[in-house]
Amino acid sequence: MEAGPTLGGRGLVVRRAREDDVDALLEILAEPSVARWFGIPYSADDLRAKLAGAGGSLLLAIEVDGETAGGIEVSEETDPEYRHAGIDLFLSERCQGRGLGPEAIRLVAGYLFDVRGHHRLTIDPAASNHRAIRAYEKAGFRPVGVMRQYELGANGRFHDGLLMDLLRADLADPAS
Repeated sequence: MEAGPTLGGRGLVVRRAREDDVDALLEILAEPSVARWFGIPYSADDLRAKLAGAGGSLLLAIEVDGETAGGIEVSEETDPEYRHAGIDLFLSERCQGRGLGPEAIRLVAGYLFDVRGHHRLTIDPAASNHRAIRAYEKAGFRPVGVMRQYELGANGRFHDGLLMDLLRADLADPAS
C-alpha cells in the first residue's frame, strides 16, 4: 500500500498515522466508549506494527483542531476478481456525536473508490454497537448480514458482528 493520503474535510483531517500519534491513539483506544468495542487492548508495539503496514493494512489518524482524535485502519483485497477494501474506525469520546465519524468515513471512502480503484468497501461493527452502525449508515453503508459469534469482546465472550458494505453509488453526500 502506498504512503497514504492526506484528506481534508469539514472540521477534520485524515492522514497517515505517525510515530508521534501512538500515545494519543493508545489513550483513545483505552477510553471506555472505545475500549468496550475493541476487545483485547492494543499495545504501543501493536500500533507501531500497524504504522509499518503489518498485514498489508494502512493506519490513518483523524485529526481535529490539530489534535489526534481517532483512527481508521484500511485493509485492501487486491485480487482483481474480489478487489475491495475494509475499514475500521475509532473516535475519541470528546469527538463522538459531532458528525466527525461519518465525515472521516466519507473522505476515506472517496479516496478508496477514486484513487485506489475499489468498487466496494466493508465494515464490521459489533451488532449491538448501534451508535457506530448509525454513523456508518449516514456515510451510506448498508447492512449485509449478521455474523454470529464473530469477534471476541472486551468481556472475553464472542459477540455478533454486522457486516455492512458500501458501493460507490451509495456514498452519501455530506450535504444530505
